[in-house]
Amino acid sequence: MNRSSLTRHAGRTAFAAGIAGLAMAVAPHAAFASAQGWSGTLRPGEQHCLTASDTATYQVRADGQATGSGARFKVTRNGGLVYGTPTGTIAGFAYEGRTSLGTFAGSGSYAVCATNNNATNTLVNLHIYTDANLPY
Repeated sequence: MNRSSLTRHAGRTAFAAGIAGLAMAVAPHAAFASAQGWSGTLRPGEQHCLTASDTATYQVRADGQATGSGARFKVTRNGGLVYGTPTGTIAGFAYEGRTSLGTFAGSGSYAVCATNNNATNTLVNLHIYTDANLPY
């Protein structure tokens, strides 16, 4: 191989590797493209709610995580409380309502909320899935 063909070969190899890397970076996101999530910092006393864009007709899953001293989490259906974490704050939670398990509260608009009841900021992650969008 001469220097010119070696340069072309190296360029093609680098291009192919770049495309493969891009495909791998995008692939995990495609698996949960319909999942909804929010991440942000809540100051003391702040609350953030994430509403599912699709109405749940037979199942819903909501989860959340918080750093530091944690947060208080709740799940609502059409504005009414379906599930709330115990008093105080916790680092994480998960709620599932499924028709197949007899735990589904009914069709409607679901939301997951996190409230920071602590004296310091907390980083919160929230996710909500409905019907066929559940990851498992």
